[in-house]
Amino acid sequence: MKKALIIAAFTTLFTLPALAEDQPGLKTGDAPPPPHKIDSGYRGAETHKTMSIKEGKEMHDGASVSFQGNLIQKKGNDIYVFRDKSDQIDVMIPMAVFQDRQIEPDQLITINGTLDKKQQPPVARIDRIIKE
Repeated sequence: MKKALIIAAFTTLFTLPALAEDQPGLKTGDAPPPPHKIDSGYRGAETHKTMSIKEGKEMHDGASVSFQGNLIQKKGNDIYVFRDKSDQIDVMIPMAVFQDRQIEPDQLITINGTLDKKQQPPVARIDRIIKE
């Protein structure tokens, strides 16, 4: 009797999530806005703070920075030029950070890293790329 009750309880426990209406993945319905109506490609948590490159260059050495813009040119092994509406900055991005993704100059991306002001002009050392 106890075994049957325990089996029934476990069966109920494991089948209830299968009956839930919320399904993970893409929800179809409303169409996304057209590209010309998007002011910024980032639509995430409000705690995510991107700054302009002009603001970032004024921060202290070793400061965490987050820029949104375009990777426009490769200058060397891991050195690239990153540009937003305010300015441009050289960034060091190791190949491992790309994670086998290709990024085009016209793609809006967000990069996170630290500012190295010991080098002149300042360089950002990037440890994360988010494709928009």
